[in-house]
Amino acid sequence: MRSPRFLLRGFKPARELLDGGLGPLERRVMDFLWAVREARVRDVRDHLGSAVAYTTVMTTLDRLFKKRLLTRRKHGRAFVYAPAVSRAEWDVRLASELFDGLLERHRQAPLPILSRLVDTVSDRGRQLLDELDRLVREKRARLDDERTDPSQRRRA
Repeated sequence: MRSPRFLLRGFKPARELLDGGLGPLERRVMDFLWAVREARVRDVRDHLGSAVAYTTVMTTLDRLFKKRLLTRRKHGRAFVYAPAVSRAEWDVRLASELFDGLLERHRQAPLPILSRLVDTVSDRGRQLLDELDRLVREKRARLDDERTDPSQRRRA
């Protein structure tokens, strides 16, 4: 059963939350770099169009580098930027922080959060729900193994 959607005025839409605190220009830059793998400031600016100043692109790339989302190497007089993490790694980190935060906030009564997760997964189809079930069974087995053999400890 789907819960009703409602608008929280003054709050960021879910899409913006999933952008992990990136501004709209930062997100466009990351999307471009994930697609092309590496680029110079000029390449990024050409992609974004002339409405964005070269110095703005340069500042944005530097900011993303300082946030450790990009790497850079010197090529002649220019830097070549590349993503430090894949899009999938970025999404996993965001999901982890989101789930950790929600479960911490509701540590006394986490069941509604977990129930909503199961509902959301099942709304997308039986196959995805089966996949979640498989992941839970695998995690239980690893935890059981760790309990019986402490030398098997590893982070999953």
